[in-house]
Amino acid sequence: MRVIRAVILSAVLAWPGMGALADKAGAFDYYVLALSWSPNWCALEGEARGAEQCDQAHGWVLHGLWPQHERGWPSFCNAATPAPSRAMTGAMADIMGSGGAAWHQWRKHGVCAGPSARDYFTAARAAFDAVAKPEVLAQLDRPVRLPATVIEEAFLAANPGLAPDMITITCRDGHIQEARICLTRDLTPRRCGPDVIRDCSLRDALFQPMD
Repeated sequence: MRVIRAVILSAVLAWPGMGALADKAGAFDYYVLALSWSPNWCALEGEARGAEQCDQAHGWVLHGLWPQHERGWPSFCNAATPAPSRAMTGAMADIMGSGGAAWHQWRKHGVCAGPSARDYFTAARAAFDAVAKPEVLAQLDRPVRLPATVIEEAFLAANPGLAPDMITITCRDGHIQEARICLTRDLTPRRCGPDVIRDCSLRDALFQPMD
């Protein structure tokens, strides 16, 4: 029985993203900056939830700044870092949609970064602000279907410092979901790891306009 338990535990900890019990705050290789297209998220699930984010005309919102290993990722790390105050998470609502979203991102990902909550959210805002969001996407006045590669090309055109292997576009249920940009610990663009470079291959992904 002990042998079986040891084998199961070893397999769980070896699975990317599932080794949270063994993860230590501050022990990671790079960040993934995840930007979610709010109109699509609201159409897929946010509106049904009555999410605060969907009451406003957001475009790209900050889903999170995620510590990442070269393979896999830490989450829900054990750390003695004090939790952020409600005022601190509420102050992130302008780019994250709601204070609740900011709190969830801190609890799952931010605590694994190592710095204080205040420093983590400062870094997350700086990373978000440093990425130019393609203006043409915010100017759409109706839903369109397009190849996911068009979204990547728009980000590359707006951000000359990015290369194709530094950004990936994800899809969900036929919709463009996120733009994920890989950054060093100093928030400089870098090549994504092999488990992050998984570009959506849809040629007719739905992209909802901002209201």
